[in-house]
Amino acid sequence: MFEATRRDGVCQLFRPETRWLSTGYAGGESRGSAAYNVTVPEGWPKTDLDSYVEHRLADAGFDADGPALLTGVDQRHARRARYGPVEVVATAGVSNPAALPVSFADDAEEGRDGTDEYDAESDTDADSDTDAGHVGTVNVFVGTTHSLEPGALANLVAVAAEAKAATLLARCGSPGTTTDAVVAACDPTGDTETFSGSATPVGHATRICVRDAVLASLGSRYETESMPQSVESAPYGVVADDRATVSIVRN
Repeated sequence: MFEATRRDGVCQLFRPETRWLSTGYAGGESRGSAAYNVTVPEGWPKTDLDSYVEHRLADAGFDADGPALLTGVDQRHARRARYGPVEVVATAGVSNPAALPVSFADDAEEGRDGTDEYDAESDTDADSDTDAGHVGTVNVFVGTTHSLEPGALANLVAVAAEAKAATLLARCGSPGTTTDAVVAACDPTGDTETFSGSATPVGHATRICVRDAVLASLGSRYETESMPQSVESAPYGVVADDRATVSIVRN
């Protein structure tokens, strides 16, 4: 699916006339020949992201326009996985986990009072999204040689995110980090697929590839240091431990 090139902290995924759907900065749908994963340096400040990405790509010698994701994870930890009609490239770091505690004790309670207040004490670094020298981020690029209808391409983002969450829950106890993003892609000239759910060939292959690429990237990133297993053991992170108001949907 992709011709991957890595240099100067930038990984380019190249394939002419590809349809892209990005959840990252300035994301959305596009068509072009490339997408990028860009490692930002330690202590990277708030900046003009458009200009920053443009200069980083130019400095690395890449001139094709396309969606770009940013990460604090070095591109030497990028890993690619292929299965069937799907390829995934991922970088993974979990220094800023986003935990979501789940309790079944109060499932029967109807109309439980919630709160709209954010508990700042549960956020160990309120500015972690911009402190990219420390933020890990899990960036996933998933592409298929099939042509996906618009809804199927959007659903592929959900399938990839679900697989990423399941993998991280098993490996480090949190479903993601505060800065995760997904780019989904397909070949407009391939066989048309209406659906991309987990039971389809594309969805099934995506889950396998996301799992294996994320696990391999984590293995590389934490080869010589301990992987955080909770928000408490990580330098940064958030816990969503408030409760919403829940009620039935009435006739």
